[in-house]
Amino acid sequence: MIIIGITGTLGAGKGTVVDYLAKEKGFTHFSVRGYLAEVISAAGEKVNRDTLTHTANELRKEHGPAYIIEELYRKAAQSGQNCIIESIRTPGEIDALRQQPNFYLLAIDADINTRYERITLRNSETDSISFETFRSNEAREMHSDDPNKQNLSECIRQADFVINNDGSRKDLEQKTETILNQIEQ
Repeated sequence: MIIIGITGTLGAGKGTVVDYLAKEKGFTHFSVRGYLAEVISAAGEKVNRDTLTHTANELRKEHGPAYIIEELYRKAAQSGQNCIIESIRTPGEIDALRQQPNFYLLAIDADINTRYERITLRNSETDSISFETFRSNEAREMHSDDPNKQNLSECIRQADFVINNDGSRKDLEQKTETILNQIEQ
């Protein structure tokens, strides 16, 4: 069983990598965002970037920095399949996953203007924002000394593989395939 954790900047192409691995390579997908959306909806709140971030931070504060990832890893291990855990956001999550066999962390990044254009086209419930808000959201999630809060820059630094996704979808899929071949050797 291979577990690939996905981290990276907002709008960089994490979901595209997940789609490729799930549809083309048969990986089972576990999403931090999906997990949080269930928790938020069960509480009767609206799902948006602020409630996602707040809920994640509160769960980590209450249960420990790796709580969400440990819950998703438990489900992944039960499946016995190759899995993707999407949206690794804290070094504590990485530390917990590094204790598991066959774990690899993949980071996706791209130019900020390219990423903003992508989220504008994607137009999900959390993507209808101005460029200034986009930049502010990313800045808020990029660095933190609090182990319960997002620290994307450190997660990217700790990645086993980093993909610069300034090209096409096909380029991203080819880069992902190259990394998958390295993992499977």
